[in-house]
Amino acid sequence: MTITQPNERTHLEPGKWVRACRLDDLEPSWGEAVLLRMRQIAVFLLSPREVYAVAHEDPAGGAPVMARGIVGSHGDRPTVASPLHKEVYDLGTGECFTDPSLALRTFRTRIVGGFIEIELEGR
Repeated sequence: MTITQPNERTHLEPGKWVRACRLDDLEPSWGEAVLLRMRQIAVFLLSPREVYAVAHEDPAGGAPVMARGIVGSHGDRPTVASPLHKEVYDLGTGECFTDPSLALRTFRTRIVGGFIEIELEGR
């Protein structure tokens, strides 16, 4: 499932919070792809109060597949493994545990009134 929000403006102020979807639209431990301001973002719900957002593009190969990644953990840190290359990334920092030369773009998230919002920077 891909959740899309309309593109109301093409320029964003730094730190602009954009509504992505309802919290109820997500299933725990599964990723969903959202399209926000012409950017594909993978969103992961790990608990009712823990949501992560990362670039949907796989850093190793460039394919838009990260929402289909395998959610897990590395110690107490939540992770996602690329469904294509199996590289494992920290959902909070984007650090790649299996290849230090790779990094996954991360986005801050918050829950407001039952909706997930993602912070996007200006272009």
